[in-house]
Amino acid sequence: MKIFNKKTYLALLSLALMANGCKKFDSSLSTDPNNPATLSSVQLIANAEFSLPDISSSPYGVHYAQHLSLTAFPDNSRFVSTNFNFYSWYSGPLKNLEEAIANAKNLSDGPLANQKAVAKILKVYFMWFLTDRWGDLPSSESLKGSANYTPKYDKQQDIYNQLFILLDEANAEIVLTNGNIKNDIVYNGDITKWKKLGNTIHMLMALRLSKVDAVKGKAEFLKAMANGPMVANTDNLVYNHLAEQANENYWFNSFSRLGRNWYALSNTLVDYMKPLNDPRLPVYGNLNSSGTYGGLEFGKASPTTADINNSSLLGTALRQQNSPVTLVTYSQLLFAMAEAAKITWLPGGDAQAQTYYNSAVTESVRQWTGSITTVPAFLAQPGVAYDAVDGLRKIGYQRWVHLFLNGYEGWSEFRRTGFPALTLPVGINGGIMPRRDGYPTQEQSNNSANYNAAVAAFPYGGADGLNTRVWWDKP
Repeated sequence: MKIFNKKTYLALLSLALMANGCKKFDSSLSTDPNNPATLSSVQLIANAEFSLPDISSSPYGVHYAQHLSLTAFPDNSRFVSTNFNFYSWYSGPLKNLEEAIANAKNLSDGPLANQKAVAKILKVYFMWFLTDRWGDLPSSESLKGSANYTPKYDKQQDIYNQLFILLDEANAEIVLTNGNIKNDIVYNGDITKWKKLGNTIHMLMALRLSKVDAVKGKAEFLKAMANGPMVANTDNLVYNHLAEQANENYWFNSFSRLGRNWYALSNTLVDYMKPLNDPRLPVYGNLNSSGTYGGLEFGKASPTTADINNSSLLGTALRQQNSPVTLVTYSQLLFAMAEAAKITWLPGGDAQAQTYYNSAVTESVRQWTGSITTVPAFLAQPGVAYDAVDGLRKIGYQRWVHLFLNGYEGWSEFRRTGFPALTLPVGINGGIMPRRDGYPTQEQSNNSANYNAAVAAFPYGGADGLNTRVWWDKP
């Protein structure tokens, strides 16, 4: 009996210990590190950042600015599609950023104030991109999930005002001392660069108001300038792709992985750049079959083999697997400052405008080519040199060249300024360059009352399609 009791005791003890251990073991298994129940703000921010290159790398945007033409399947360069879906932008990056702003947590990732500020800057950037494409959009009632599946459309003017406020908040909240955040795949957590980016976006947005509300635009421009924008190309907002399939450049996937040599420089672009011996042209495009640079007729319905052989495909350096995508730049800011001086938002008149303009061209060439040795000769040409009579046109054309591949931004500046003078034959969209994107067709049934109200309230009239103007695009 004693032996039996001892064995029984030991067995029971072992079972008890095992049961105790199993409880702890099961508890650790209940949390999946790859699917956390609660995400930190920086995880949400990083996830939103993955959508940044889509703002530029697009089979549509490059045609709105006539940067590229299509050698095959030319529907996109003929603007056959009129309605585009914005749902994924709301359910993806904007939803992540809204959550990051509302529930910032995890002090080990950096100051909470800076996490919120970065999320606000990114939210502004995405929303600015969207409203400039579509105009009035769901904003104040959006991102509520099941609480509101049918948000109203806010006026674009109101959206701009909301975004200016968010940028003011972000600039005021940022803590510079020991302020860097973790897991930031854009600036590696450098909060000083985020502050500069926010103020640069603020200035670029403010200039968008030049035709529709110059008083408000100037005030916002000067305020953001005083708060400290970019000061060098090292401050540029750049998305760095990786030499791996999961994070590769869009153009690499198109040309190299899918074998689609569909994208050539447009004749609109080459016909302007080539006579000026623009040092950026060899980066933008490859040599054609004749050993020179040629542009493909924009929107041509059926390019021939001769047309294609005479055209320059998109430059090899811009479509490597790890080729970066540049989104907001110091040169872009300098062009804005040159224009601001020309229209008297900044003091100094044409002399100051010329200084900013020359710096903008210089930094653009530096950004794209890595060298500025050719810049003095380039700027000395009559077709490039700034002059008071033609100042706005010179700024507009050189800004358009600089914004290569960032087609939606180039398109916005064309709509606002009229530069460059983009035209279309009658056979493409009735000979009219698009002024906005049409709303998703699903909105007509998913959110019909608010959709109908938005269309009825277009600021300058028109139907839901490509030819109706957004608020700041005043006729």
